[in-house]
Amino acid sequence: MFIEERIITLFKRNFHHTCTYWSVFFSFGLCIAFLGPTILDLRCQTQSTLSQITWVFFSQQFCLLIGSSIGGVFKKTLFSALAALFLSSLLISVIFAIIPLCHNVLLLAIAMAVSGLAMGIIDTIANIQLVAIYQKDSAVFLQALHFFIGFGALVSPLIADPFLSETGCRVGNVTENVTEIMHHFRNTLRNSPIVMHNVSMDHLPLAEEPEESIVSYAFWIMAMINLPVPMAVLFLMYQEQLIPCCRSTTPLLLDKDELSMENQGAEGPDTEPKDQEEGGGHGDIFSCCQNNNLRELPVSFFGIHIVGGMVLFMTDGIVGAYAGFVYTYAVSPPISLPNKTAGYLVSIFWAAITAGRLVSIPLTFRFQPVRLLMINLAGVIVTVLLLLVLDTSSIFLFVGTTLLGLFLSSIFPCMLAYTEDILDYQGCATSVLVTSAGMGEMVMQVLVGSIIQSEGSYSFLLCGMIIGCMGSILFFGLLFLHRMHRKYLTGTSVKSAMVEELPPAAAVVDSKTEQKESS
Repeated sequence: MFIEERIITLFKRNFHHTCTYWSVFFSFGLCIAFLGPTILDLRCQTQSTLSQITWVFFSQQFCLLIGSSIGGVFKKTLFSALAALFLSSLLISVIFAIIPLCHNVLLLAIAMAVSGLAMGIIDTIANIQLVAIYQKDSAVFLQALHFFIGFGALVSPLIADPFLSETGCRVGNVTENVTEIMHHFRNTLRNSPIVMHNVSMDHLPLAEEPEESIVSYAFWIMAMINLPVPMAVLFLMYQEQLIPCCRSTTPLLLDKDELSMENQGAEGPDTEPKDQEEGGGHGDIFSCCQNNNLRELPVSFFGIHIVGGMVLFMTDGIVGAYAGFVYTYAVSPPISLPNKTAGYLVSIFWAAITAGRLVSIPLTFRFQPVRLLMINLAGVIVTVLLLLVLDTSSIFLFVGTTLLGLFLSSIFPCMLAYTEDILDYQGCATSVLVTSAGMGEMVMQVLVGSIIQSEGSYSFLLCGMIIGCMGSILFFGLLFLHRMHRKYLTGTSVKSAMVEELPPAAAVVDSKTEQKESS
């Protein structure tokens, strides 16, 4: 069979858990993409300048990083993990419902900060729980998990689009070409607010009586669409008898290691479970730093966390920067596409990412994550290089955007599965990688946007090429660290086996000899 029977058995056993984690990632995607298309309507609603509304994006991204960093705290028991997912997904629906009531930019920024915190918690917990359940088989399920982000990111703009105002809150006697300018900025802001920070349109005059907006209906529709997600998490908690008022027997307070051991039992009777205490303190960045055995760990252990996080810092930085500024690049010379035509590029990019993650699901069954990472990173560099060479071809801009989305799509889930495999699925790497990826997406948008502002649109692709090459170099550094870490683990296991084979008296003599040599 194309799919191994063992993996099918594992999926059937954890079907309800897996589908629930996939559904909360749909909430994540739904929330991450709606702000861009509606930003001008929200500006009119809050009667704010574009510079002020930019802080709404910053508050969401900053709190997303905080949520990603602390999300691992809730993974210690199944109850705390599912309770955090329930509250986070429910908060997203609540935020969607109250956004139309935020008539002050500060209130809107606070609401988006809360949604960013919920998104970060969802991001970390869902990744950690799936890795804990499937471990060496987690790559394919992580691909599907991240497919649902792209799916939610596609659905959100489609819901908002019919309710968007074309005239906004402009003064009635402004010349007709302002409509085209506003359409340009709507598409620019569709995925990145950073470019608008220093634009002269920042102080576009507001209407004395703004046109009545119907974008509120879009937010309420998204709130209703998202509402089944927290209900699904609550139903899972009910099935696991984790709701205090609905318990009929002893609650199933399984931690992630117990859950993974149960699933590993399907692989065969000879499979030995891991020591539950081995990763008991892992999951979030802060508890990772509090591990009492840090001094005993090799340099390669820390290097894998740092270098793996830097690879995702670069690659997710490309995703954020390209989605944010490809429209600006397309409408500028030498390509100079019409505004409406260039507006399709961002949708094509996200559609390619979603399709790429879907295609990567069967590929992960047959290829190791490290091989897919090599192919994807090479594909990113080649695609951006061709975009640089064929910088005047509007046709290849669409082709290159599609290829770039396909190659970038599976890097994050493959890197997550590969790194956790190296570090024996302790969960600490997941928090580090998720936080690094979110930070890269935020920082690279700001950095690339400022470079485009000062150096021109051509620097957009040049920045992408440099970032892609740096990510590939760091990935080869990760391969080297993997080799070092494997040698360390092999040497440690051999030494432990030799000590176990010695009789008790010989073991005491051997330990005394080591003490003399060390002194």
